Amino acid sequence: MDVKPKMAIASDHAGLDLKNKIIKFLQEAGQPVSDLGTHNQDSVDYPDYGIAVAQAVSEGKIERGILICGTGIGMSIVANKFPGVRAALCHDPFTAEVSRRHNDANVLVLGGRVLEEKMALEIVRLWLATGFDGGRHARRLAKIDGIEKNVRRRT
Repeated sequence: MDVKPKMAIASDHAGLDLKNKIIKFLQEAGQPVSDLGTHNQDSVDYPDYGIAVAQAVSEGKIERGILICGTGIGMSIVANKFPGVRAALCHDPFTAEVSRRHNDANVLVLGGRVLEEKMALEIVRLWLATGFDGGRHARRLAKIDGIEKNVRRRT
């Protein structure tokens, strides 16, 4: 992996096993990562852990994050509530690559109950190794940024 951004990872209880495997994978690759929980199998509320990573990305404290829950859907919803967060729920290498190349996704979301370990690790590897294409995609992201600013002004 060429890109070494400051990263954080978190999961709920349903994503704990996959989270721990991803952390090991990242550490073996020399990728520093901060584990923001959960740390055991006790049932927890996924928003608490999604907030921790998404807020850190939104505030610029970290460059990228990884979130894992049972399906990835809940974490995606939580993370995308934060300004500047572009969380992408990825199921395969294609969606991981496109989420970076076209959407400049800064949070990768995975489903711990729907992905096999080998596939999840390949998604993480590709997501970290892929850059943003810019160009017409930057224009589209600027429109999304405009939506966020307009919504914040109205509230």
